[in-house]
Amino acid sequence: MKKIFLFTFLFLASFVYALDANSITAIPSVDDSNQTQIEQERLAKEKQKRAQEIEKYLAQLQEIEQEISQEKVWMKSYASYLTSLDVRNSLEKIKERIDYLKKHAKNLNDKDELNALISKKMILTSQIEKLKGKDSAPFTKLITPPIIEDVPSISNPFDIFTGMSLIKTLNTGFEGYKKRRDSLKELIELLQKENEIYQKITPLDPKGIYTKEAKSKKKELDRFTTALDTINATSDVYQKRLEIIELNINKAIEIQVYRLMKIGIIILVVFFIFFLLKQVVKKYITDNERFYMANKIITFMNFTLIVLILFFNYIENVSYLVTILGFASAGIAIAMKDWFMSILGWLVIVIGGSIHVGDRIRVDMDGMKYVGDVMDISLLRMTILEDITLTSIMQNRRAGRIIFVPNNYVFTRMIANYTHSSLKTVWDGIKITITYDSNHKKAMHLVKEITRKYSKGYTDITRKQLNKLRHNYSLKNTNVEPRIYSFIAPNGLDIEAWYLTNAYGTLTLRSVISSDIVDAFNQADDITIAYPTQKLNISMQSEEPSEHNHEMV
Repeated sequence: MKKIFLFTFLFLASFVYALDANSITAIPSVDDSNQTQIEQERLAKEKQKRAQEIEKYLAQLQEIEQEISQEKVWMKSYASYLTSLDVRNSLEKIKERIDYLKKHAKNLNDKDELNALISKKMILTSQIEKLKGKDSAPFTKLITPPIIEDVPSISNPFDIFTGMSLIKTLNTGFEGYKKRRDSLKELIELLQKENEIYQKITPLDPKGIYTKEAKSKKKELDRFTTALDTINATSDVYQKRLEIIELNINKAIEIQVYRLMKIGIIILVVFFIFFLLKQVVKKYITDNERFYMANKIITFMNFTLIVLILFFNYIENVSYLVTILGFASAGIAIAMKDWFMSILGWLVIVIGGSIHVGDRIRVDMDGMKYVGDVMDISLLRMTILEDITLTSIMQNRRAGRIIFVPNNYVFTRMIANYTHSSLKTVWDGIKITITYDSNHKKAMHLVKEITRKYSKGYTDITRKQLNKLRHNYSLKNTNVEPRIYSFIAPNGLDIEAWYLTNAYGTLTLRSVISSDIVDAFNQADDITIAYPTQKLNISMQSEEPSEHNHEMV
């Protein structure tokens, strides 16, 4: 009985315990459901929050990318570098595939693929030639400073401008180089901000969508940073080189300026000395021709001395220059024959004294004859003022022109000097025709008296001038009296009168004498001036018609 009671008690106790256990486990089950729902809501909120943060970061990245895209120079260079790498990688894969297909191509499809790959290989090879050097190192051209060419030596005043221009060019190039460096710094700051954002996005991206992009951006930042380190180091070295070059150029310019000032002072002293010399010549030489020639000689000496001063100051190796000129003299003499001949002609004119300023000369040039007064004799040419003369009236019908005659014409052309040395007179002649029945002796006498009357003063002057010329020339016929000649002509008897007159005013005296001769002949009854005439004989008789066989003829 006790055993039955004990068994019943244990059974009931176990049953009660089981009920309590079920009730206890049932309560915690409700709590777990609530906890799961809460956890899910929390996770959803965190996911939404991460999405919002990622969206915010992406918006920031978009703004930064827009700013980065403005740095076109650097980004374009980097893009070219990446393109070159991609092309080379693709080319390597294509080569490997081509090698494989050449060994294992079995069917028509493999051969078609092989041909297509070979064509693609040729295209990619041509692209690599265009992008040559892009893959060796990025930004090679951008980080390389401007090339400094050979610095010219400053040895004359003209090189001063070359040196100053070179300094300006180098500084301008260096300023552009520094601007590229500054733009690179700004780009790196943007890339750093971009990398910081990617570092914030990566923990928020459990799927790893932005991890690859973050690594690419990190690699891009490292390359740009390396480029900045290179350009900083290069910039410092380049700046020091520029400072040394600028210092040397400025020193050379200073030397040339000092030399130029010294030469300028010497030239001013030379000018002052020759100015005083001209004043002395002006004071003590009263003859205009001698003064002009002396003034010309002084000016030439002044110019020559200044040229020599400059020559010996700026020609470092005179013997070398003389050697070059010796070899080139033949070619120069041929190419500049007229120029040298004009200089030689100038020496002949000046030293020989055949022509002076103020002389009246006649020059035959290209079939024309020009008569005028010499205004100037320069190193290469003579300048003549054409006057109204008998030549102008009879041939040119022009006067008053400025004629430039090369000095070499004294060797190759006819040049007549009407006033050489002390002579200031020339022979001039007048011809007049009288009829055969005129009193020609009386006519010749009248002409002689008239010409002697008006040319007496010039005759006396010429006699004295010829006496002076005897010291330098052999003179045989020194008769200076008027000369009268008569010649038989088709229309009558020509009477020619030759007399001495002023070389600068031949037409004036010719006009006066011609008028007096005509007046004298008109007053004489036995002298008739002849001129071409025609006689016309007209018969006024009329004849009656004659009859012939009763017909009027």
